[in-house]
Amino acid sequence: MQQKLPPLNWFRVFEAAARHLSFTFAADELGLTQSAVSQQIKSLEVKLGTPLFIRRPRALALTDAGRQLLPQVEKSLEGLQSAAAQLGAFSGGDKTLRVAASVSLLQWVITPNLPQFYAAHGDMRIRFLSTIWPDDHINALADVTVGFGSARSFGAGAQALGAHELVAVKAPHIRGDLSDLPLIETVGASDGWARFAALAGIRLPAPKLHVDFYGMALHMVTPGLGAALVSRVLARDGLASGALTLAHDATIPAREGYYMRVTPHDEQAAAFADWLQHRFVNPSTNGP
Repeated sequence: MQQKLPPLNWFRVFEAAARHLSFTFAADELGLTQSAVSQQIKSLEVKLGTPLFIRRPRALALTDAGRQLLPQVEKSLEGLQSAAAQLGAFSGGDKTLRVAASVSLLQWVITPNLPQFYAAHGDMRIRFLSTIWPDDHINALADVTVGFGSARSFGAGAQALGAHELVAVKAPHIRGDLSDLPLIETVGASDGWARFAALAGIRLPAPKLHVDFYGMALHMVTPGLGAALVSRVLARDGLASGALTLAHDATIPAREGYYMRVTPHDEQAAAFADWLQHRFVNPSTNGP
């Protein structure tokens, strides 16, 4: 049986780390946390069954296996970029609006409210491209890009979507204090339960479940698997409808958040961006 390939993101992270010989510099380039880079490299090494880096206290070096893999990965990534360019999949000639959106934002904010957008723009065709990691939106070729990360990863001119705040949420039928609930940790974000506990002045157990992104954390919250620390932007509709409830009164500032880039002089892109910014994400026009 053919062996399943590791995720493409792991190879992207490996290439950046190998080029810089630094997990920290690779994280800065890709808009990830250093721990996320380290975790993806470790996952790739486990999947391939061999170390790719020699880890020293103040230095990083490639193993023989890493040196052998690097040119193949570089060649493959270049080939994928060339193939995408030749196909012209996102060339924009068909008047279809291309929206590259964080899968969490797409599931928990955009999709539930999309009927209201189409009530005013019923003739618009939209192609949604789901993203998870910050480097996904960096490499996306779209008219509107909305994703999760740091301001630095999106660059100058990006619009912040809503307040960068984190709230602890749970399902309404789950009883008990936050300290008694299983905690769900999102490893793709810099802020976690340890920082929440420190700023809120409380003691919490170690997280029991770990996921890659906030949307998956919310999916685990819904059936009552535990409490999750998520962006208020994502939780807003659920809190307003009663599908979610706060697991603790504290709200903490987030070091990362949701940002949007819009292609200039594009009426469709401007209409979609205005709808998303002012009707569904801007805290002055939305629920709790």
